[in-house]
Amino acid sequence: MEVQIIKERVVKVQSQREYLLSLLEQPNLGTLRIDVNQALEEMDELVDEFKRTFPEAEI
Repeated sequence: MEVQIIKERVVKVQSQREYLLSLLEQPNLGTLRIDVNQALEEMDELVDEFKRTFPEAEI
């Protein structure tokens, strides 16, 4: 897979981060809050790993 395609996919995933953050503001989220937090952590790890693997690619 080309770096550009991976970059586009990482950017797409990263763009969903704001939506997940807005979900955390919902008072009736209940136990789903744990899943949303986990998703945010995994997204952050994905972006960090991408940056370490392809330091020349800016996102």
